[in-house]
This record gives sequence, C-alpha cells and structure tokens, in this order.
Amino acid sequence: MTLMLSPPDPSLEVDAEPGVIILTGHGTTVTADALRTQFVIASDCAATTTIDASEMLSVGQAVLQLLIAARRDAALNDHPYHFTAASAAFTERVLGCQLADAIGLDAGKDISL
Repeated sequence: MTLMLSPPDPSLEVDAEPGVIILTGHGTTVTADALRTQFVIASDCAATTTIDASEMLSVGQAVLQLLIAARRDAALNDHPYHFTAASAAFTERVLGCQLADAIGLDAGKDISL
C-alpha cells in the first residue's frame, strides 16, 4: 500500500503565529481536517486563539462543527478565543443556523467586512 499526502489546501492559510487562524474561500469537509489541526496547535501552543473569517465565501457543516468544538474546548480550558473579522457570507450562514453563541461570534458587534 502506498500512502500519498495531498497537496496543501490553498483555501486555508497558515499564519506564522499558531494562535491566528485565517479562514478563506469555502469551508468544506475537505478543508476541515487541516482546520482541526490548526485549532489543536492554537490550543496547545498559543495564549489566545483568534479567528479571521473575513475572506470566507461559504462555510459547511464540518467546519461549523469544528468551530463549535473549538469554542467549547477553549471555554473548558479558560483559553481566550475570539473572532477578529467575519465576512458577510460567513456571518449570514452562522446567524441563519443560530450558531453565533455556540462558535463565539459576537453577532451584536459588526465585524463583517
């Protein structure tokens, strides 16, 4: 059996700082595994996790589930976690699913770009 690694997904940018997660493009099941890895690294290696979703075009169920899990884990471990920006498409989807509180998106604060 041969194991081949997939090339890096260009829709998920990796910042030099482990606590900064930048979401871009389409958040799908395909991108969810790389995102999970970023959340684990941020939780283990950074004092704070910040999420920039200003360039998100769409977000699917798998990514929403990861955001919920990451938010819960951060709350349980007293790890600061917040959004610095969110696109209108991302915000609309999160609000439409009534998940703003679950993922830590401050719906009252205008961070959509």
